[in-house]
Amino acid sequence: MEKNNDTIAIYSRKSRFTGKGESIGNQVDMCRSYIRTAFGEAYADQAAVFEDEGFSGGNLNRPDFKRMMRAAREHQFRAVVVYRLDRISRSISDFSALIEELGRLGIDFVSIRESFDTSSPMGRAMMYIASVFSQLERETIAERIRDNMHELAKTGHWLGGVTPTGYTSEAVETVTVDGKNKRACRLKLLREESAIVRTIYQLYEKTDSLTRTEAELLRLQIKTKNGRDFTRFSIKSILQNPVYLIADREAYQYFEEQQAELFSAPEEFDGMRGILAYNRTDQKKGRAAVFLPINQWIVSVGQHPGLIPARTWIQVQESLERNRCKAYRKPRSNQALLTGLLWCRCGSRMYPKLTQRMAADGKPLFRYVCKQKEHSKRSLCSLDNAGGNSLDTALWEQIKALEKDPHTFLTRLEQGRRFCTVDEDGSDQKLEDLHRQQADLQRKITALVDSLPDFEGGSAAGHVRQRIEELHAQSTSLELEIRGLEQPPDQRVLPAEEFELLCQKLACFPDCIDQTTVEQKRAGVRALVQKVLWDGICAHVFLLGAKDNAALQDSTSSSKNTLMREDSK
Repeated sequence: MEKNNDTIAIYSRKSRFTGKGESIGNQVDMCRSYIRTAFGEAYADQAAVFEDEGFSGGNLNRPDFKRMMRAAREHQFRAVVVYRLDRISRSISDFSALIEELGRLGIDFVSIRESFDTSSPMGRAMMYIASVFSQLERETIAERIRDNMHELAKTGHWLGGVTPTGYTSEAVETVTVDGKNKRACRLKLLREESAIVRTIYQLYEKTDSLTRTEAELLRLQIKTKNGRDFTRFSIKSILQNPVYLIADREAYQYFEEQQAELFSAPEEFDGMRGILAYNRTDQKKGRAAVFLPINQWIVSVGQHPGLIPARTWIQVQESLERNRCKAYRKPRSNQALLTGLLWCRCGSRMYPKLTQRMAADGKPLFRYVCKQKEHSKRSLCSLDNAGGNSLDTALWEQIKALEKDPHTFLTRLEQGRRFCTVDEDGSDQKLEDLHRQQADLQRKITALVDSLPDFEGGSAAGHVRQRIEELHAQSTSLELEIRGLEQPPDQRVLPAEEFELLCQKLACFPDCIDQTTVEQKRAGVRALVQKVLWDGICAHVFLLGAKDNAALQDSTSSSKNTLMREDSK
């Protein structure tokens, strides 16, 4: 095993910014003092410090922690020192995996508060025991918050977050039996948006299809509350949401049969108000929300008017479940070279879609299809599809033609590669900004969560929770953007090794270019091409790094067009 550098690492974490108590600075100072005593002055001065401020201990998705682990795998230090165990993680599984990995790397782990040192068997055993209590503390806090939310759910008030289409949130004030004023939120009906919701249910009842409902909404130019086109997924979200369900006797029987946890008496299902269902999804950081079965829902009658009769809503749920096995599956082809680069003249992206036919060489035929044309059933775009096999071949032939002038080709390739590299550097800066924004949001969320016990039973608790939901939604949006920018670099820029290999093959062995793999071809295309525009007949290719943003000229456009149109029928 490779020997670790003779350096000590310090890791510190704080859920929210503070200059008191176990602040980041205090944790680092105490760890330095320990290193000074245990290892010597030189080790304390040269210690590598990793700090995550504003990040929860519930998971390991923290920028400096990831940086520390990358350094550990490169054997840059021999031990990690923390002030307390829960500075690393409050999750037993995460903590155990970390200790096992550090053990494999030959790196010791020291927690100075608990006096644990993994260099001894007893230290390792006691550390695992302490981590169990750390997780117990975290779960107890979470359980207390869930219980508090549970009690509020019984009232039928809106607890905050993104309001569903058709409603807005408004504050209401009531007087309790002891004369105190109490504020809460409820949903208020929006006439125009509620008409859109009714239209969606009517269209789905008529078509029994999410795809046809989407196409009709596009044809009618009906937009979401954010001014965007409806998609199958946003339509399905509205159709599945029980907030629109009118709380009548049939609704009560349905939830009782489904064994949902009901917090409203049968007489409260008056046929006027809507339903509020809590605990519908299981949301964990790092993965998409999972919809829970109805028997795990907490159901109560809300303070808002319902929109959709129970019989209609239930029939829609049965239809969605019946059609689930026929749900849309995006066809994938790892042979497509232009995924993400090809655009339709209408402004929409084009994606590869497999056909049932095979080419003469035995490879499956595929088309590039306009997303807007596909979703609107040709009502918003009627351009012919592009033959995928033919278009990829024609583009690759044009790239090969550049090889006849090696100097021009290598200049183009280097320009494209530098263009990608500059873009990647910009992504790094943007990624840093997004991480900073997310850290700030996490600090605010943690501060509000920590303040919840202070508002226990008070009217302000509802507003605190609403603010937490709003900040959480913003954080989730940032997380998705961060994950996109954290994609492996080889998907954005041609790696140096691939670049050199491709250059050698093009410069020295013109006939060898066709022997490159699909991945190498795709990387080569992305190093040269900024975008490809399809106008229904011709494909216009715009090169990266070209000052005039010039397109490749196809000297055999007529024969190529004929071939593509045959393939696209």
